Amino acid sequence: MTVRKGKRLAISIQEHMAIDVCPGPIRPIRQISAYFPRLSPTSSFSEPLSPNQAAAPTSLSPGGAGQGGAAGGGGGLLSPAAAGGGGSLSAMSSMDTSIEIDSCDSDDNTSLGTLEFDLLYEKATSSLHCTVLRAKGLKPMDFNGLADPYVKLHLLPGACKANKLKTKIVRNTLNPVWNETLTYCGITEEDMYRKTLRVSVCDEDKLTHNEFIGESRVALRRVKPDQTKHFNICLEHPPPLPSPTAMSTALRGISCYLREWETEQQRSLEERGRLLLCLQYLPPVSEDEDVKGEAKERARGGLCVGVKRCAHLAAMDVNGYSDPYVKTYLKPDVQKKSKHKTAVIKKTLNPEFNEEFFYEISFSELATKTLEVTVWDYDLGRSNDFIGGVSLGCHSQGETLQHWIDCLKNKGKKVERWHTLTNELPGSSVQE
Repeated sequence: MTVRKGKRLAISIQEHMAIDVCPGPIRPIRQISAYFPRLSPTSSFSEPLSPNQAAAPTSLSPGGAGQGGAAGGGGGLLSPAAAGGGGSLSAMSSMDTSIEIDSCDSDDNTSLGTLEFDLLYEKATSSLHCTVLRAKGLKPMDFNGLADPYVKLHLLPGACKANKLKTKIVRNTLNPVWNETLTYCGITEEDMYRKTLRVSVCDEDKLTHNEFIGESRVALRRVKPDQTKHFNICLEHPPPLPSPTAMSTALRGISCYLREWETEQQRSLEERGRLLLCLQYLPPVSEDEDVKGEAKERARGGLCVGVKRCAHLAAMDVNGYSDPYVKTYLKPDVQKKSKHKTAVIKKTLNPEFNEEFFYEISFSELATKTLEVTVWDYDLGRSNDFIGGVSLGCHSQGETLQHWIDCLKNKGKKVERWHTLTNELPGSSVQE
């Protein structure tokens, strides 16, 4: 910008260099000078003003005509009333701008509705029950001014389809009533402490994709075991993703780093699924007792392994599901005879097997063995995919070790427990 000598700038340097540093969307500014208030009236009494400058405040102030006459009769000095009128103008202009922005018709000011539901965590069965009761005042999504709402549940963090549950669809209403209970199996106390339940309401459209209405997120640590907690909450918009385009170069780098770190944390927290096992050691039966049938085969004593069910398995197929089955080994297996396998259950991430396998073994030998349980995805015409597994034995750690010890201590009793599947089994090579 070229400026000739002897001519002053039409605007001050503060106005020339002023920028809007508020984060978020750019809002309209009527006068940028509102960010830089003028000098106080007391400091302007001794400075004479030109006629043009004296006329400006008189024409802008609410009582400008009378004040202008007083200023002219007083030797062209700016009166305190006129200066106060100019200050009120800046306040009024900024007030008008805020009212105009806040009164616009946007989704932020539109009520999405309320949702009512109950949560109950049963510690004995490791299950979380969510009873979706009703919704009120939902946002209309269809042309007829109504909606076809349903509720989706999603445990965070976790795989998408493995953790999602859905209610039935209620047609043509903004005040639906479901009274439907959705149950998550295999929820441990650790899950209740660190996981969050996302409850979202959507509108079903047959011809196009389903539309999102609103959601709410509940930290499961707010729910006490074996106590029903009632929720009546307002639906909200999903939290916005951080946008690095509105940041400076340094903040953009930090944002990208935080995104990568959150992605890694998400991957590390993503589980392969849960497995419900039932272990029972049957002591040998004395010769005096008369046993027949299946009991006769187990008369010498051994380990009974019950594969009950799996929950929240990782999806291994392109359709978002798996075809899971379970294999068990008792290692070291020198004779290669300890392998047992369940049936394959098609297209599910929460299969129920309810199958039992028996290993004839003495109690002293069992202390040196390791039970290896693996879950696989069946694929026709190519190698099966490994989903996850768990090892139980005296060399295990944590919950698996405790389950094994409880089985050996309580002879003849069934000990049931959920286990978290891992990608790799310690001290063994995973092969189909």
